[in-house]
Amino acid sequence: MPTHLRAIVCIDHSQVRLHIGLSGEEQIVPHPHLPTRHLHHKANTIGSGHAAPDLKFLAQVRDAVRGAAQILIIGPSTARTELAKCFHDQDSKIGHCIVAVEAADHPSDGEIVAYARHYFGIGPARAGAITG
Repeated sequence: MPTHLRAIVCIDHSQVRLHIGLSGEEQIVPHPHLPTRHLHHKANTIGSGHAAPDLKFLAQVRDAVRGAAQILIIGPSTARTELAKCFHDQDSKIGHCIVAVEAADHPSDGEIVAYARHYFGIGPARAGAITG
């Protein structure tokens, strides 16, 4: 797999959007093996009422960003922290490439790129020179 300078991972429990670089190239990783389940904790039952992380899904994401020098992980809920923990636990080289793990409630593609520009220290896009 080619080495990419930067990867932006926008993840929730049902899908992931990967932006490699800031060129707009996007790769969709397959959905988790288990469909989204709404579990509810009921009185007098054992367990938290939350579904366990889908480790196969997280491993697919890890493999997709392998080779990136900098990784930004954004997303809602606990999916982003589960992914960061998976990176650190399963492959410390990838774990050390994480620049930030930030909360973002289902951002648009433009918002994802804005997060990346902020965390990777890239200025706003410049308009081409006007020739006359």
